[in-house]
Amino acid sequence: MNGAGPEVSFTRLGDAALAVGTPDARALLESLRHSPLPGVEEVVPALHLLTLLFDPLRLDAAELEAALRARLEALDTGAGTGSAAGERRTLVVPVRFGGEVGPDLAWCAAHAGLSEAAFVEALCGAPLEVAFLGFTPGFAFLTGLPPELRMPRLDAPRERVPAGSVALGGPWAGVYPSATPGGWRIVGRTDLRLFDLSRPEPVPWRAGDRVRFGSVPSGHAGGA
Repeated sequence: MNGAGPEVSFTRLGDAALAVGTPDARALLESLRHSPLPGVEEVVPALHLLTLLFDPLRLDAAELEAALRARLEALDTGAGTGSAAGERRTLVVPVRFGGEVGPDLAWCAAHAGLSEAAFVEALCGAPLEVAFLGFTPGFAFLTGLPPELRMPRLDAPRERVPAGSVALGGPWAGVYPSATPGGWRIVGRTDLRLFDLSRPEPVPWRAGDRVRFGSVPSGHAGGA
């Protein structure tokens, strides 16, 4: 890591938001969660990018940039707060693989040179992590797929992908929280509700969380 290096960029978004681009975005996010900066009201993560919404009556963008540079320097030296691996949550997603709910499983297994059972075992063993949320409420882009499980997207997206569909697209894995169009390869489905406004936390995961898929028999893919 190099908190003062040229790979770190700062972009002011009006008078109450600042975007910081850095390859250490996830570590910085954990540090800010563990020890928030005064005046920062929200931190929105994306891939290698954090957008900080702040109160301009309490600090200005220059002060915030200086504080973030110091925090990144602390990460470089190992003195940064937060980001302890043991503090991150792990979510296990029960999945029914193949058949009607996973129409692309056979294609994906053949593309990887594996049997369907071996492909499912490899996917369930992959150390996935939420990189960021986007596309639609509750959709998490999961990173950590080994190269052999990275699948090309469909040439033409499906007009409707059922809610709960577990899919692979390029370097990412994901679960569709609601029925939407989609161009990823569908390998299974979960019954977990990934966006529910009736819950105190409508979305069960956030950037930095670990995720593991678990294979379950048909008809036993969770609830909640």
